[in-house]
Amino acid sequence: MKKSSTNPFTKFGVKKSNAAIKEQFRQEKRKAKKEREAFFEQKKAAARAARPGQRPAANSSSAADVKGNFPKSHPVTAPPERMTLNKYLAHAGVAARREAAVLIKKGMVKVNGVVMLEPGCRVAPQDVVIYNGKKLSPARAFVYILLNKPKDYITTTDDPQGRKTVLDIVGQATTERIYPVGRLDRNTAGVLLLTNDGELAQQLTHPKNQVKKIYQATLNKPLEKKDFDKLLQGIVLEDGPAAADVLAYADMKDKTQVGIEIHSGRNRIVRRMFEHLGYDVKNLDRVVFAGLTKKNVPRGKWRFLSEKEVRDLKHFGKGK
Repeated sequence: MKKSSTNPFTKFGVKKSNAAIKEQFRQEKRKAKKEREAFFEQKKAAARAARPGQRPAANSSSAADVKGNFPKSHPVTAPPERMTLNKYLAHAGVAARREAAVLIKKGMVKVNGVVMLEPGCRVAPQDVVIYNGKKLSPARAFVYILLNKPKDYITTTDDPQGRKTVLDIVGQATTERIYPVGRLDRNTAGVLLLTNDGELAQQLTHPKNQVKKIYQATLNKPLEKKDFDKLLQGIVLEDGPAAADVLAYADMKDKTQVGIEIHSGRNRIVRRMFEHLGYDVKNLDRVVFAGLTKKNVPRGKWRFLSEKEVRDLKHFGKGK
């Protein structure tokens, strides 16, 4: 690989640009904004056509985050007449659709008193759906929370072993049932999104959308050039091939500090990639997820997403 004279880690931060680059960026931003607006106008028109005469829901109350005011939740239209069981669980805030499908196949969900094992079966509003002994109902309003996760917390809604979970930090933020989108292992810190929007969670975690994540890793020893190249070219782990989309030294004077961008959502993928080459990851921090950063959110703190951030996320999740 040809050695660059510039530090590629600057990809992960804000670059200073000349006037031409700035103008090109502004044009691309305006174009993307128009595409997003057109996309959501089509969605609104389709919703109005499907539900003639329905009045839009009023905005929910706002809540202050660490820097400013952001909406607590975003109003949603009434659920469709019938939906698949795994989608129903997602809208009820149990888990994302793929994880809900696993719970259903394990026999943990009853519909009208009968254990249902098929995630694709359709349920109607009048059906009684029970999970974990509790009756479910689709969420009244969607909630989106960005957490700067500290170490020693696990990304699950509850833990039989009594360990600390991320809901111990954000549990008082809303009365809606929310869950993490994707996973960060116990010893990994950084950006984590929590929501009860099952459709968005599905979009952001589905492999076909290739949602980007950026991590900063601190290794037990300097990353050698040959291993740097191997991570970019791709290595084979026990569950298949893996490669970094972008890799860079955070500081050329300290090659134990590495920035890595990936789109894979496989379990502990970053740690396993480095461990495969003989490195121990002393610290791992996710600094970007789906365009969201932890800027102005101290470790262990959280905030609600703004409406613009939610719109951008949904556009992002559609593979745009």
